Amino acid sequence: MALFSFFKKTQKTGKDSTVSSTELLDDNAGSSSDDLIQTELSYHPDWDVPKEQQYVFRFLSNELEALKPNQLSLSGIDIDLHEGNGDWLVKAFFRSSLDQPIKMGQVELLLMSENDKVLASKQFNLEVLDEVPAKSDRPWVFAFDKQSQKVADVPGEGWKLAFNVQSLVPHQLDLAPTWEEALTADQKEALKLTVESLPKLKDREVNFSGFQAKPQENGSLAISLFIRNGHSQHITLDQLPLEVTDATGDLVARGSFTLDSLEVKANTSKAWTFIFPAEMIQKQQADFSRWTVRVPQQA
Repeated sequence: MALFSFFKKTQKTGKDSTVSSTELLDDNAGSSSDDLIQTELSYHPDWDVPKEQQYVFRFLSNELEALKPNQLSLSGIDIDLHEGNGDWLVKAFFRSSLDQPIKMGQVELLLMSENDKVLASKQFNLEVLDEVPAKSDRPWVFAFDKQSQKVADVPGEGWKLAFNVQSLVPHQLDLAPTWEEALTADQKEALKLTVESLPKLKDREVNFSGFQAKPQENGSLAISLFIRNGHSQHITLDQLPLEVTDATGDLVARGSFTLDSLEVKANTSKAWTFIFPAEMIQKQQADFSRWTVRVPQQA
């Protein structure tokens, strides 16, 4: 492994981001001390680092600020552009102030600007870091390919690499305040169990799953559904075209709805009701023994 060859400069252009270890790890055990911890340099066991490179690593490691106990941190060093494939090669220290060694798994990392704008995001398997010793910092290169980049230019000064803690939160039901007030505890629990029974979303998938269809006396149709967000970041919906088909496959209703920036939080399903007015109804005697709601292919 020759990733250390990317580390040639001793000047940092990136900043640090830090989280409590309890936000990323299941194990809540940790130090009860309040003393600040200066982490020690640790190389990946497969690395054979030449002495001239060791000097660069030690200089950068010695410049790192002390951590509080039980913290995990990503300390940005510098970014290179891979001339061949356009990858952003983000050099950083993975740091731990835990009393015991740790080995990480899958987690989404965010490359952010000085004003916290997301410049790139990508899922990484941090098992490649191997076991990181207690109270140590390990240099690594995180490659963000073009597909993960959200802006055209490589970041300059003041960027930071951060854990997206939300990417580790299990998918759950998110109710708007109006729903929280209107539903009984039993109804909320029933919706929660329904969300848990739905098929698992793919990474970054957004889909719609209907759970109640109610024809109204005035000829309109009320459709209640879950807006399911598989992203590890919040999404906002302003306009949503929908169509409803019944058990026979016939089109029952079609329309477009203005949502006024409806936010669906990361890794959540938001329950929402859409009212199709009578003029949007295509079939009056629909068979709702089985039905589907979806975004039309040609919206």
